[in-house]
Amino acid sequence: MKRNILLASGFVLLFAACVPKAKLISEQKRVKGLQRDSTNMHSQLNDCNTQVASLQKDKADLKNSINDLSISYQTNEANSNMTITDQAKRLKNLEALIQSQKDVMTKLKKTVADALINFKPDELTVTLKDGKLYVSLQEKLLFASGSAVVNAQGKDALKTLASVLNNTSGITVDVEGHTDSIPMTGKYEDNWALSTARATSIVRILIKDYNVNPNAMVASGRSKYIPVATNSTAEGRASNRRTDIILSPDLTELFKLLNQ
Repeated sequence: MKRNILLASGFVLLFAACVPKAKLISEQKRVKGLQRDSTNMHSQLNDCNTQVASLQKDKADLKNSINDLSISYQTNEANSNMTITDQAKRLKNLEALIQSQKDVMTKLKKTVADALINFKPDELTVTLKDGKLYVSLQEKLLFASGSAVVNAQGKDALKTLASVLNNTSGITVDVEGHTDSIPMTGKYEDNWALSTARATSIVRILIKDYNVNPNAMVASGRSKYIPVATNSTAEGRASNRRTDIILSPDLTELFKLLNQ
């Protein structure tokens, strides 16, 4: 009997010792869970604070942008209202200047055509194109085949044209030599050389013999690359062997007006 009492007492003590330990472990787990939850909450709170700060910055930037746009709009509106009359005046001046230049070139075409009326259409033509006046002189009027020496008849034509140029201000004179597509043989290396030599010969005569202003002149050779007719026929090649004297209006005032 005594032994049974001792065993029962031992079980009671063992149970009493086990209960607090299990509760302690449970409490420790709960504390760890609470700590983990607290850490997560702090992390989320920090993220929220960061987002709030970012949103506040975006709000401030947006407000500044709206203010800048408002100021810009008000300034542009004021400038627009201030310059509408000036813009209308500028447009009117531009149209008047363009029309004036058209009138000058139309009158110049008539003057040049009248001056060169004694020359045949198959020797030279006078054409107004893209605001420029083209005086196109055929090879047979100016040069022997493969030569850059201007003949007497060609000099007469240049003298007549020079008399018009010397009485006309505000124009530039581009002299362009052109050839057909037949490769050069003999004195000149290629069609580039011949076309350039012919243009230069004409410029020299206009300047030295007939006193055309050299500051207004340009000489260039275009070789075979700007044909006006086919190179597959003799007639077409003859048309391509030409020298274009191109008269252009001075666009200085027009550019000044456009850049205002």
